[in-house]
Amino acid sequence: MTDSEPCVLLDYGSGGKAAQRLISELFARRFDNPILAAMDDAAKLHLRPPVAMSTDGYTVDPLEFPGGNIGSLAVHGTVNDVSMLGARPLFISCAFILEEGLPMSLLERIVQSMADAAREAGVQIVTGDTKVVPRGAADRMFITTTGLGEIIADPSPSGSSARAGDAILLSGSMGDHGLTILSQREGLSLAAGVQSDSAALNQMVEALILEAGDIHVLRDPTRGGLATTLNEIAGQSQVLCEIDETAIPVRPAVAAGCSVLGLDPLYLANEGKLICILPEEKAEAALALMRRFSIGREAARIGQILAPDAKSGKGRVILKTPLGGKRLLGMLEGEQLPRIC
Repeated sequence: MTDSEPCVLLDYGSGGKAAQRLISELFARRFDNPILAAMDDAAKLHLRPPVAMSTDGYTVDPLEFPGGNIGSLAVHGTVNDVSMLGARPLFISCAFILEEGLPMSLLERIVQSMADAAREAGVQIVTGDTKVVPRGAADRMFITTTGLGEIIADPSPSGSSARAGDAILLSGSMGDHGLTILSQREGLSLAAGVQSDSAALNQMVEALILEAGDIHVLRDPTRGGLATTLNEIAGQSQVLCEIDETAIPVRPAVAAGCSVLGLDPLYLANEGKLICILPEEKAEAALALMRRFSIGREAARIGQILAPDAKSGKGRVILKTPLGGKRLLGMLEGEQLPRIC
């Protein structure tokens, strides 16, 4: 940043002319659609129930990283959360907390990235808010989003719907996003070639719902990774999840980086992958369907749902190791990687 480069100023959050210029010349122009163009205090949405709604905050550090930035991540994360309920995402609201002095060029790149991600996912950013805080009161930029979508699955997938005999499918490799953020933040060269998997999953999810059907559980393994997410599902459904370590896709560069750093890729965040749990007889068709999409080419069957027994108990995840042994895979304890989303 140079002294002559335009920056975000406190005036931009005042609600006056400067704020209106920022809204009209940047946000409204990039996110342009008829609903947003009304510029009311809320967006009028013509929806029939039932709907799915999700909200999330994004504070990732660094703001830009290989494979995306905080803007595209916010859209992808919101779209994916709504999709996991078996819904077709339609609308997003977004609120920006900007720090005084933030370079306008950086803000423009992030807003454009959000607009591109929304267009590619087929959703509209229809309302929002912007606040500017003094230097030092925030770390450059935070984004909060809310997503709304039309539920198209009946019944909706739920973490409490896994059943004994179900197959556990995974749409791709684990740990890409988490290792990318860590390596960028710490300036590590060991993860060269690794980039975030941030992507919208809604088109693949809709195909699964409409073409495969009978989806019991859909979840995206973000913070806490695959291991934590499966523990959440096992607890909600009161079942056992048994997974095969050798079947879980992990890129060689991610495996190598985790080995050096003492990290487990099964606990690293992902931002463009999903877990799909459905009846065994539908597993192969669902895998073939996912592999039709570029984001699902590495889809794999990684395990099965078992009925709980007296030895293992309910709500547990069992990992079969390459040596043929088995061990319990617990939830993530503590914060392995802060500010990964």
